[in-house]
Amino acid sequence: MHRYLRPDGTVDPDCALDIHVSPALARTLYREMLLARRLDQEAYNLQRQGELGLWLSCRGQEAAQVGSAHAVRPTDWIFPAYREHAVGVVRGLTPSELLSQWRGCSHGGWDPARYRLHIYSLVLGTQTLHATGFAMGVRFDGADEVVLAYVGDGATSEGDVNEAFNWAIVSRAPIVFFCQNNQWAISTRVDNQTGTPLHQRAAGFGLDSVYVDGNDAIAVHAVTQAVVDRVRAGGAPGFVEAVTFRMAGHSTSDDPSKYRNADETAAWERRDPLTRLAAFMEARGWSEPAWLAAVNEEANQLAAET
Repeated sequence: MHRYLRPDGTVDPDCALDIHVSPALARTLYREMLLARRLDQEAYNLQRQGELGLWLSCRGQEAAQVGSAHAVRPTDWIFPAYREHAVGVVRGLTPSELLSQWRGCSHGGWDPARYRLHIYSLVLGTQTLHATGFAMGVRFDGADEVVLAYVGDGATSEGDVNEAFNWAIVSRAPIVFFCQNNQWAISTRVDNQTGTPLHQRAAGFGLDSVYVDGNDAIAVHAVTQAVVDRVRAGGAPGFVEAVTFRMAGHSTSDDPSKYRNADETAAWERRDPLTRLAAFMEARGWSEPAWLAAVNEEANQLAAET
């Protein structure tokens, strides 16, 4: 598994990635992860207050989402599932656009063409077929674009997803499937879903498959960008398995204490993607107090707007 930062924020001496991190990239990743977490918590609070019908938290998965979303160009299309709120932050969605669907005010919430971000698909795995078909159109048009499609570990058990993998490789569609393996498909552990690691299953279809620490934003960005570059250059469709953890329940209707113990959650809390990147930046003097204060104030304003 590729990793650049260890949980304590130090560089992994066994890292095989050739990474040169700029202060600007580190700050961008941290800022958008923080904004996403604050928006996520505010939306959770609103659901508990009766303002939203439902909410599916992305807490703990911010590095996987922000790191990968920055690996594609603004002109590339992204097809999310339903938990990619941090991707929405990267693409510039406003809180009202992101929460509209969850409040029951619209079927989508935003204009996909404006952000090159498709609306959420709550039917498990269906977005992978939509994304593959769109990517086939991109290839027929001869456009210099790559499609990024998000999928969870649970959805890889769906027939739609496996059909999308097969269609993608047969048609040589310019697409990268990004799998957030957050360990749980509602209450079913990932090792009860598959007998083979997900990235190995994807490789069996012929996909350019890689495996990365999904709580390491820098490694996620580097690995995903490398796969995207290979696809854009005409290589096989890609698959990235990012190992992360869903800190909250599957949704606000779920009680994760019924099927997982507190020790597991506590262990993943110690691998938190924000504290990991924050420690790395602090050690290099990239997070001056004035900058941190400004980012925290921006997060407060986002929460107020939400």
